[in-house]
Amino acid sequence: MSTISVLFVCLGNICRSPTAHGVFQFMVDKQALGHKINVDSAGTGDWHLGRGPDTRALQHAAQRGYDMNDLRARLVTAEDFYQFDYILAMDRQNFNNLRAIQPQNTDCDLRLFLDFSQNPEFSEYQEVPDPYYGGDSGFNLVLDLVEDASVGLLEHIKQNL
Repeated sequence: MSTISVLFVCLGNICRSPTAHGVFQFMVDKQALGHKINVDSAGTGDWHLGRGPDTRALQHAAQRGYDMNDLRARLVTAEDFYQFDYILAMDRQNFNNLRAIQPQNTDCDLRLFLDFSQNPEFSEYQEVPDPYYGGDSGFNLVLDLVEDASVGLLEHIKQNL
């Protein structure tokens, strides 16, 4: 059985996409699916390359039991479209940036991450808002949205394994 690979993408790869990476990896590992599902994250901007996640993102994730300390920011590449089955953008701007660099002959599933959201409480959100310039509540909202969409994504993938 082949491995399914998932790439989460935001702008700088220090807040939203590493949070999605950490949360989804935790859920994959909890269900002992690490041998079937590969998880990574990247950014469309290059400001933070090689750096770890934002300390606020790390702190809020740790409060919920997620460890993202080993993650490092990297830039998304055209090659990613050949290597990943799912490329999930945190917002429409990054989705459009990804569309612009996507090679024509790729068949990865490129979409907004919150397309997998299941909780009606979050139905007003189509995008994961960037918490970078906000306070603690923004990082908690990101975690809420990411946890919800991660459950939906994992169920979707398990149905297609």
